[in-house]
Amino acid sequence: MALEQRSFQMNTIHEVHTPQSPNSNETQQPTRRPRKLFSAGEKFLFVLFAAVLVLFSTMILHTQAHINDTNKEVQKLNNDIVEISKQNTELSIQVSEKSTYEVIWNKAKELGLNLNEKNVKVVPGR
Repeated sequence: MALEQRSFQMNTIHEVHTPQSPNSNETQQPTRRPRKLFSAGEKFLFVLFAAVLVLFSTMILHTQAHINDTNKEVQKLNNDIVEISKQNTELSIQVSEKSTYEVIWNKAKELGLNLNEKNVKVVPGR
């Protein structure tokens, strides 16, 4: 039986166990602070980008407001032009109505003018 035990022990492989101390790993590595999400340079760039974005958006809004004011002025001027052209049309109609021969002859009679054919001179047309 002793021989059988020896042969059995020879067939087995012995693993070498090295003792590990859990404290040895922790003492070798210093405690790390959690990594910051953004560095100082990145924060500066974000702030700079936000400032530029706000600046450009206010410039665009200011320009749009100025364009809107200019468009309102243009519309007012167009309305004034339309109104004045209507007045001019009405006045030209009144001029054509009042410049007829009959109206002028009646006004001349009211003022005491007489038609004397001897004093009428014919002017050749232009």
